[in-house]
Parts: sequence; C-alpha cells; structure tokens
Amino acid sequence: MKNHFRISLYIFLTPVLLWLVLLIIIPHIELLIMSLKGTDDLGDPIWTLANYKNFFTEKIYWYTFVRTALYAVTTTILTFLVTFPVAFYITKVVSTRLTGFLTILLLMPFWVSELVRVYGWMILLRESGVINHVLVTIGIIDTPIEMLYNDVSMLMGLVYTSMLFMAVPLISSLEGMDDSMIEAAHDLGASPVTIFFRIIIPYAAPGITSGSIVVFMLALGNYLTPTLMGGKNSLWFTEQIYNEFIASFNWNQGAAFGFLLLLLSSIIIWAGLKVTRQELGRALS
Repeated sequence: MKNHFRISLYIFLTPVLLWLVLLIIIPHIELLIMSLKGTDDLGDPIWTLANYKNFFTEKIYWYTFVRTALYAVTTTILTFLVTFPVAFYITKVVSTRLTGFLTILLLMPFWVSELVRVYGWMILLRESGVINHVLVTIGIIDTPIEMLYNDVSMLMGLVYTSMLFMAVPLISSLEGMDDSMIEAAHDLGASPVTIFFRIIIPYAAPGITSGSIVVFMLALGNYLTPTLMGGKNSLWFTEQIYNEFIASFNWNQGAAFGFLLLLLSSIIIWAGLKVTRQELGRALS
C-alpha cells in the first residue's frame, strides 16, 4: 500500500517537476550563462561582465529600468484601489444570489485576448474615436484631443488588463470573512475607517499580497500594452529587451537585461513581503 502511494505520488509530481525544470529552471540558467558571455577584439568567445556594465554606463538603460519599476508599482496600487471596492461590493453588499452573476460579468471582458482589449481602448481614446466624437458632438470641445500615446493612457491600459488578477484573490479572501466581525465592531462603536483598517484589510491581506504580486509581475513584464498605448516614447524595459534580442540580434545583452529584470522583480516582491509581514506560501495559497 505504501509503495503504491509512493508510485502514485511520483506520477502526479513528474509533470510538475518537468515543467519547473524544463520551462523555468533550465531557461533561466541558460539566460544567466548567456548574459556572462561576450567576444574579445579577435571575435573569440569570452566570459565577461561587459553586458551588465553596459546597463550601468548607458543612462537610457537604467533610467528606463527604474521608470518601468515605478510604473509597475503604480499600476499595482491603482489596480488595488479600483478592484477592492468592486470585490467588497460583490462579496459583502449584494445578495448571495447575485454574487456569481456579478463575478461572471467581471470575468467576461477577459474571455478575449489582451490584444483585442487594448485595441478596444485605442478605438475609444484615439482622435477619431468614440469619446472624442461624443465630446465634439455635444460641444464640450471644438477639436478632437489626443488621448493616446502618453503615460496616463498607458497606466489605464495596464490597470485594465491586470484587474482580474487582483479581483479574484480579493473576492476569494473576502468571501471567507464572517460578516458578524464587522457587525460586532460596529455595535461596539468602531468607525467605518477603523473597521476597514483594523478588520477588513488584515483579513484580506493574503489576497491583497497575492494579487499585488501577480499584477506587479504582469505589469513589469508587459510588452503589448505599453507599446500600443504608450507609443514610441513609452520607454518600457521589456521593449529594450525585445530590441536587443530581435532588432539588434545581441542575445547576450538581451539576456543580461532579462536577468536584471528578473532580479528586480524578485527584490521588490521580497521587500513587499517583508514590509507587509506576509509569507509567500500563505499569500499564494
């Protein structure tokens, strides 16, 4: 019986281990090795840190790197501010009969690809788009306004494409909270602000942490939305990685940039977990 259980465990774990080793561990090891390779004056391959040195010596590289990190953090905060009231309304305000229906409505836009959703926003915001047409028709503005290809529209697109990954963990966390805790606090004289910060937020902390990690990683590694909605001046680090790999065919430099992006995301997530005093396993469970 024990041997049978062990064999079954191996059978179930094998696909997961193969997925981790073949698609995550080995590619990242290869990425690190590639980033440490270069050529000397004669064109012979050598081990070097020149690819990382280029990152620190070229202002545009580290400026874009820092800018991408700051906007990814901003996207995470804005996504939380937008989705938390929605998640709370679905789980604690409306009747249980409507919870499933509203959750499906929340999921419906994400049944289509990110490309379609981004182009939908572009149709709304462009100079000849729906919003400009309505504003000109009712006389609020005389000429169309360019609402695309700036940081505001880029942030809007990043928040919209990431909302689901924040909303689902929040809904899952808030569903498990006993409503009597809020009622008891209210009966004891606690203000809504106190109830929010002393009861609701601590209880939803695992959902907030897991959602923030996923949204931050998606925003940091996003290529499509910053390129389409931010325009040529979006200065997103993933675009520089793409240019090194595809446009310049400099795979060693692109690998260095990719590994630096991985290192940055790991450090920020670690710092966020330390600040919020959350454990990664509990947050992602």
